Amino acid sequence: MNARKIIAVVLIVGGVLALVYGGFSYTKEAHEAKIGPLHFEVKERERVAVPVWAGVGAIAVGVVMLLVGRK
Repeated sequence: MNARKIIAVVLIVGGVLALVYGGFSYTKEAHEAKIGPLHFEVKERERVAVPVWAGVGAIAVGVVMLLVGRK
């Protein structure tokens, strides 16, 4: 399997995941304080929405790469 096919499959899988989940979330540390033996942390959860057109576009580009690679 060459690099072009691997990239095409990754694009297709990523596009399908973007359509199924609609985005992803991650946690970032916002504030931290240490007062003597006490330790406080505030973590914020961020959500990144992936547009539908980006998922469809990734699938389309991946399929085209697979079809062009068959020559």
